[in-house]
Amino acid sequence: MSEQRQALVAKKRIVVKVGSSTLTYATGKLNYHRIDRLARDIANLSNQGKEMILVSSGAVSAGMGPLGLTHKPQSIREKQAVAAVGQGVLMHTYEKIFREYGQTVGQVLLTRMDAHDRSKFINSRNTLLTMLDMGIIPIINENDVVAIDEFKIGDNDSLSAMVSTIIDADLLILLSDVDGLYTKNPQEHDDARLISVVETIDRHCYDIAGGAGTARGTGGMFTKIQAAALVTAAHIDMVIASGSEEDVLRRICVGEEVGTWFPGKETSLHTKKRWLLSSGKSRGTIIVDEGCKNAIIQHGSSLLAVGIMEVKGTFEAGDIVSIMYDGLVIAKGIVHYNASDIQAIKGYKSEDISHILGHEGVYEEVVHRDNLVIMQ
Repeated sequence: MSEQRQALVAKKRIVVKVGSSTLTYATGKLNYHRIDRLARDIANLSNQGKEMILVSSGAVSAGMGPLGLTHKPQSIREKQAVAAVGQGVLMHTYEKIFREYGQTVGQVLLTRMDAHDRSKFINSRNTLLTMLDMGIIPIINENDVVAIDEFKIGDNDSLSAMVSTIIDADLLILLSDVDGLYTKNPQEHDDARLISVVETIDRHCYDIAGGAGTARGTGGMFTKIQAAALVTAAHIDMVIASGSEEDVLRRICVGEEVGTWFPGKETSLHTKKRWLLSSGKSRGTIIVDEGCKNAIIQHGSSLLAVGIMEVKGTFEAGDIVSIMYDGLVIAKGIVHYNASDIQAIKGYKSEDISHILGHEGVYEEVVHRDNLVIMQ
């Protein structure tokens, strides 16, 4: 056991995300050996008293076989049609294999709307927590069949991060065809080395993350770093590891030095701030200066107009926006003003806002610290 990773042993509520490249062969058809091993390992952890949640890719790939397709469909309509077939095939496979290991599973299909709307967020949370209380292993996928672009999550790295924040997970494990974050692209550089632990997610992490995944998967390392930024902000640990590695889940959960570990930040977020994190898609972006960035990150300050440099997107008061500095999202929050009003007051002191907007009763803060969650 790695002394540094002993904290992982105590993790009880664990989300496991498995990618299409792990679940399928190069032909695009399901790899039943991998699926069986995954189910066995999750069942063993469940028998130890862990609360296990599986976020599974593979609906489109599972539908390709019955339909006689040799290549992944490209259009959204074709993907949704193939996923409609594949979701049934995949869930039947999971149900049959998990039952052999004495486990009951239940399918949950989500879209971003289930996190974006706060009432749906609470309902999704209650449903998933009740399933865990009843000893059911939730198997979660995006509802590809009906998802529209506006509320489409897009990749299961993001979906698993969203799920982790919804249910207050202790640990998120991303299994794919990569065994962690490297100092360089290992396919191009012989001297690339695996990074065991990432304490701080900064620009360098994104720079070395590389491009897209394999032809069978949609999530490259970049989306995994985005997922890590999201969950660690919610005090959730995350590990990226190879889904083809033997006994990988057990080894991670006993503290072995497998893959890349992202320790969660020491913070306690109430449900409202967890909803802010899980809702994912922001309506717009506010770019701030260095002084504002430091005030938010180091002192937990509200976002004031004086520190705003630029406003992007069209949004209304009450919408969720991303707050950025130097190209990275440092926080998310609920704005008191719409985009055009913020454009008018950016760079000005709070006492000037009433005069600029031409009415009284304005807010001193663009985003109050109670409605803001730090991502750095």
